[in-house]
Amino acid sequence: MTAITLAPVRKSVRVKAAPAHAFEVFTARMGTWWPREMKIVTAPLKTVVVEPRAGGRWYERGEDGAEANLGKVLAWEPPHRVVMSWEINQHWRPDATVRAEVEVNFIADGPDLTIVEVEHRKLEVLGAEAGASVRERVDSGWPRVLEHFKAAVDA
Repeated sequence: MTAITLAPVRKSVRVKAAPAHAFEVFTARMGTWWPREMKIVTAPLKTVVVEPRAGGRWYERGEDGAEANLGKVLAWEPPHRVVMSWEINQHWRPDATVRAEVEVNFIADGPDLTIVEVEHRKLEVLGAEAGASVRERVDSGWPRVLEHFKAAVDA
């Protein structure tokens, strides 16, 4: 059997902030800007947390206190880069056997401007059909997520 490879989803946005501020808003304040309807928890979304260290958790907390693991922090390199595992299956449920990745780079683009590049990759771990389906959904979802992030940074 031939292993499949799916092209990574790549999206970017330019924000009016230095890389350190953009990194801080993306990671420490994710719960303030993440789109409320884009969630795994069943209750209304209260927050999204990225624990600030390699090995830290990336998870959601619902208003009922229930938590849903999204993944783990694989690389923590403020203010330039964070890499997190994406442990969500094709049914949009937490699944620790899924190890796709989300890498976010914060690149200075002049004084107080940053290009934020997101690469969502390794979706082939879900298999050909499920991976392609999830890839299509994250490809259309990241622009909305980044719009919310940009609005939070620019505010």
